[in-house]
Amino acid sequence: MYFLIGIWGGPRREYAAIKFFLYTLLGSVLILLAMLTLYYYNSPTTFDMTKLAANAASYPMSLQRLLWIALFIGFAIKIPAFPFHTWLPDAHVEAPTAISVILAGVLLKMGTYGLLRVNFAMLPAASHELAWLFLGVIGAINIVYGALCAMAQTDYKKLIAYSSISHMGYVMLGMASFTDMGINGAVLQMFNHGTITAMLFILVGVIYDRAHHRDIGGFGGLATNMPIYTAMTGFAFFAGMGLPGMSAFISEVLVLIGAWQTHPLLTVLGAATAILTAGYLLWTFQRIYLGPVNEKYVGLPDLTLREAFTLVPLAIIVLILGVYPHAILDLLNTSLVHLNQVVLSAPAQAVAQLH
Repeated sequence: MYFLIGIWGGPRREYAAIKFFLYTLLGSVLILLAMLTLYYYNSPTTFDMTKLAANAASYPMSLQRLLWIALFIGFAIKIPAFPFHTWLPDAHVEAPTAISVILAGVLLKMGTYGLLRVNFAMLPAASHELAWLFLGVIGAINIVYGALCAMAQTDYKKLIAYSSISHMGYVMLGMASFTDMGINGAVLQMFNHGTITAMLFILVGVIYDRAHHRDIGGFGGLATNMPIYTAMTGFAFFAGMGLPGMSAFISEVLVLIGAWQTHPLLTVLGAATAILTAGYLLWTFQRIYLGPVNEKYVGLPDLTLREAFTLVPLAIIVLILGVYPHAILDLLNTSLVHLNQVVLSAPAQAVAQLH
């Protein structure tokens, strides 16, 4: 990713690539140190994740907390969670369209996957103790802060980048709930975010290829000349807002219902941000696609077959999962419910071992 941004990116590509590299290097070093500590603490020494998880009850709580926070910072940079998020807008803005799609669709999920696979599975007692603050509170901040920053943007791509930060906050909030619905909604949101944000970045790339700029205020009335492209963008925007019948609605509702049972105040903050999300997306749609036609862009060609070929499969996935989310939920449910039970039962097991 460093080379893809640094070689083929925009005007400030070196700055964005080096910033991305330094942030993720710091996070990776913390993850490596935590893993080495676990390796040497176990006897016999091992990197086998099943054995490390099986020995979780034998780790002192002070060590668990220290390792959990080190791992959290490493994974939070990859999510990215507030306040470790500042590399993301720069990386997205400077990255070519295809690289932004990979970044949003795949790489951001490594952070939340790592928290579930490593923090929750190997350090369940510390997860139970610390998740409300580091995942719940920071997740709620991510949701609100990302939406407010998105509303302030004039660069189309930067707006989508900040909306990405906001939507990843729902994943963190769902994970912090320790309810079956919340954790299922969080992992489903990881997948849904990948498809919807990939669509949005492709759509930004389409208009950038034609107009050679991304200034939201510099367009206007594109719907007149580009009706198919505008319809596809409207679909992606509605999906991003979490409209019923589209995939994000299911995952966000599951997260909010799950989180309401354990963190009602944070849930209210997350749910209320849906108004901000609708606000910045609809306002952007109005400024770029509606109103009087900008004379400079009268002759812009509509969506080509090649561009439609990349967008339509993603739109179909969004619709199918909006109507039938069990296609993915049935795959996730068993392992996630088990993982949730491991974390919920960890404090009792730790107390029992002390006695």
